[in-house]
Amino acid sequence: MALLSGKTAVITGGAQGIGLAIAELFVEEGARVVLGDLNPDAAEAAAKDLGGPAVARAVRCDVTSPSEVDTLTRAALEAFGSLDIMVNNAGITRDATMRTMAEEQFDQVIDVHLKGTWNGTRKAAAIMREQKSGAIVNLSSLSGKVGMVGQTNYSAAKAGIVGLSKAAAKELAHHGVRVNAIQPGLIRSAMTEAMPRKAWDQKMAEIPMQRAGEVHEVASVALFLASDMSSYMTGTVLEVTGGRFM
Repeated sequence: MALLSGKTAVITGGAQGIGLAIAELFVEEGARVVLGDLNPDAAEAAAKDLGGPAVARAVRCDVTSPSEVDTLTRAALEAFGSLDIMVNNAGITRDATMRTMAEEQFDQVIDVHLKGTWNGTRKAAAIMREQKSGAIVNLSSLSGKVGMVGQTNYSAAKAGIVGLSKAAAKELAHHGVRVNAIQPGLIRSAMTEAMPRKAWDQKMAEIPMQRAGEVHEVASVALFLASDMSSYMTGTVLEVTGGRFM
């Protein structure tokens, strides 16, 4: 039997990159998915490619808005009758050194990553606790473990997601709801491949496995945490880094 047969998952930032890879794998494993994304056209196209309305729906969602996240989670109930898995993946970068970073750049990243994850966790938990079951998967980053130059905003937000996930896991465990986090390292994507060659080579030199990760390798870990394969795990943080910064 497929690992997610009969389950419904909501994925923020689901129209591209890691979010889309997670959606693709979830559908392969029997799930219905609702893709939340700030780009409604990209989300609609992704939902169509995943199989259309019978298995995938698209909802425009700004994760910094509690009401829009509420609309997103409710869309899962209206379309498919349940909300079993919530993947809080939406994110942005506004990199700059602390000396040159504008306050607006700091606030934007904190709002999308940290507040956005809080909104998603909170709204999903309200539904899941009534069902007495559910799995929430939050996307942190290796930057939240070690801190990266030019990312005081991003590193702070991603570290905050770890603390948020652990606190939420403690609050929700007795309701049958699990909350776990993933910390990806250097994952090959349009964004990372646009890095200057020097920056890419420096990061590669730090990876014992001597290669970047692929989006499907993050998706596989999300599948593990979303499925009953991890039924006795909550409040954990899994690194997908090729061994970087062990």
